[in-house]
Amino acid sequence: MEHDLDRLSIDTMRTLAMDAVQKANSGHPGTPMAMAPVAYTLWQERLRFDPADPLWPNRDRFVLSCGHASMLLYSLLHLTQTRAVAKYEVLDKPTVTLDDIKKFRQLDSSTPGHPEYHLTGGIEATTGPLGQGVGMSVGMAIAERWLATRYNRPGKALIDYSVFALCSDGDMMEGISGEAASIAGHLGLSNLCWIYDSNRISIEGSTDLAFSEDVGARFLAYGWNVRHVRDAEDRASLRAALAAFDREQSHPTMIIVQSHIGYGAPHKQDTKEAHGEALGEDEVRLTKRVYGWPEDAHFLVPDGVYDRFAQGIGARGAELNKEWRALFDRYRAEHSDLAAEFDRMQRRELPEGWESAIPSFPADEGGLASRDSSGTVLNKLAEAIPFLLGGAADLSPSTKTNLKFKDAGDFEVDNYAGRNFHFGIREHAMGAICNGMALSKLRAYGSGFLIFSSYMRMPIRLSALMELPTTWIFTHDSIGLGEDGPTHQPIEQLAALRAMPGINTIRPCDANEVAEAWRVVLKLEHEPCALILSRQKLPTLDRAKYAAASGLARGAYVLADPKDGRPEVILIGTGSEVSLCVQAHEALAKEGVRSRVVSMPCWEIYEKQDQAYRDSVLPPDILGRVSVEQAAAFGWERYVGMNGTIIGMRSFGASAPIKMLQDKFGFTLEKVMDAARTQRERTRARRQAAE
Repeated sequence: MEHDLDRLSIDTMRTLAMDAVQKANSGHPGTPMAMAPVAYTLWQERLRFDPADPLWPNRDRFVLSCGHASMLLYSLLHLTQTRAVAKYEVLDKPTVTLDDIKKFRQLDSSTPGHPEYHLTGGIEATTGPLGQGVGMSVGMAIAERWLATRYNRPGKALIDYSVFALCSDGDMMEGISGEAASIAGHLGLSNLCWIYDSNRISIEGSTDLAFSEDVGARFLAYGWNVRHVRDAEDRASLRAALAAFDREQSHPTMIIVQSHIGYGAPHKQDTKEAHGEALGEDEVRLTKRVYGWPEDAHFLVPDGVYDRFAQGIGARGAELNKEWRALFDRYRAEHSDLAAEFDRMQRRELPEGWESAIPSFPADEGGLASRDSSGTVLNKLAEAIPFLLGGAADLSPSTKTNLKFKDAGDFEVDNYAGRNFHFGIREHAMGAICNGMALSKLRAYGSGFLIFSSYMRMPIRLSALMELPTTWIFTHDSIGLGEDGPTHQPIEQLAALRAMPGINTIRPCDANEVAEAWRVVLKLEHEPCALILSRQKLPTLDRAKYAAASGLARGAYVLADPKDGRPEVILIGTGSEVSLCVQAHEALAKEGVRSRVVSMPCWEIYEKQDQAYRDSVLPPDILGRVSVEQAAAFGWERYVGMNGTIIGMRSFGASAPIKMLQDKFGFTLEKVMDAARTQRERTRARRQAAE
């Protein structure tokens, strides 16, 4: 039987959402109003979560995939008095105050329009683009299975949490949810539960306009356990469905809940207007009347509501956390090495001495494809870092990301200890899953061809927005892949990645720059990185003759200078084009042209250096500059100037052997040398004119 305080608490969640959206005159009130009984029941009666310690490693994860319903989550975080966090520390203050709710969707508030992981404690993932949240929940469920397999010992189940995602009709329409659900079913992730709010309303109106499939049947075909709750108000049916989830041992669970968007609003329930806009002052008052609420009260939390949450999830979560802490103390006494490793992982720290695993490569004109040297480095590092793991969207033989050392194994339903992940041809879901794994403190990487980064742009963007150290490995980085042709040859992808804030895009020029790139990547705690690698072989430069590859750590560095005198022209390259610049430098020297070669593997890191260093690499008074990169020319003006020469792509590629493509598109020694000579003459002419 429902207690009066339960109903009062549910309606408090509803009215807080209504009032916040109305005050902001912006937002989505309908789903919080509809799903308040469901979210309340889950949090108050089932969720293993301690509001006083939202960083507790064995907490259940709750992901609000329908991020537009953010006020549902903010009301829960406020009413449970969940503590704020700062990276790895729990703070002695609430993460969402009543004043924060009053500032919903306002500048610098902790209650933005969609939940943001790095901003507000208790939020497990930044969601907004529909489908991303459920995709990340699969990554979290995978992480739980891997962590449990590695760290649990008989009688000491250190890790046994569940992952819940609240999702919407929109999530179910997005293709990524199907990709993610398919792999979750294949992997038998019985620790995963999606609660689907089937309210049948979207921004344009009824979902009948575009969506008529049987979602339950689809998920049964994916291998999920499917349960139905015919009315979101029927908390007893929800309890039964959650109990069925707890009993399930072999399949993920989908609970389909039928709800009424804008529940209780006399004129806007079950309408598109309740989905994406404030109800209006009159409708808010009328809805409060339906709830038996004071019609003119705003942001009211009645007596007893805070206590109700404290007596429910607060007390239960605190006790479960206390029991886990005691268990971990006993675990630490018996398994000190594993406990220390687990602690390091929680702080995103790496094992001592990990850098000693990074190999170096001898000079070799024949060289290695950077995908091959990366595979070598990755395998050495993964042996030294047990929680470095990942895979590819069915392309590991091509991306060279398969871990081949003893006991690396494949992560599959019969081996949750595996370090190699086979995401299938599901680039989009792979991206979200890797983010979910990174949110669980694993050092996750996902790989594919650079052209397919366009499929993955949203999860890559979210990794930057959430400040996650997810590693994106992209091979086949240019027209250098040859015969596959323009459909597979990336052109604009490098520029697109560089345009994204908060991510480092690194395109190393040889095997030793690859090794240094991995050193940089793994030191990052709060930034993702895109590692851009070649299919074709790249000469391994003689570092006794040219500058050390450690210069990569500063984004750009002087690789070669003239033997005598000041440079007259600067050749700037990345990746496979650096060796072409080196060839031009050597040939120009024989003609008496003094050139400098700058390897610029990462714009973003270079831009973070102080002005003195940047000027030392690209002196402002040396105006003769040439950039060489087999990608879109867009953006290189910032380094060569408006009068510099950009040797880049201004069209799509073509299908042909690599040598023919280089000739066709101008990536030749002659073209680079001609550009350098022209730049030198222009510089001389400008100087003479100035004198």
